[in-house]
Amino acid sequence: MLNELALRVLVAAQAVARAAEARFRDQDGQTLAEYGLILAVVAVAVVVTAGVLFRNSIVGAFGSGTNCLKSAPSSSTC
Repeated sequence: MLNELALRVLVAAQAVARAAEARFRDQDGQTLAEYGLILAVVAVAVVVTAGVLFRNSIVGAFGSGTNCLKSAPSSSTC
């Protein structure tokens, strides 16, 4: 009785696995698009995180460049 039940569960699991495999096999393009979207979200998260972490350095660099451009006519070096 127990062996028959285990065999039925195994056969049912194999049938589910075959159905899932057939479904995923037909959606290769969709899977690639999903990976592309995930990669885009990760890239945006990295850029936002870098902007937050290096905010003061970025503001300082732009401020230094602005000051250099403002004093360019009167000074030969920045």
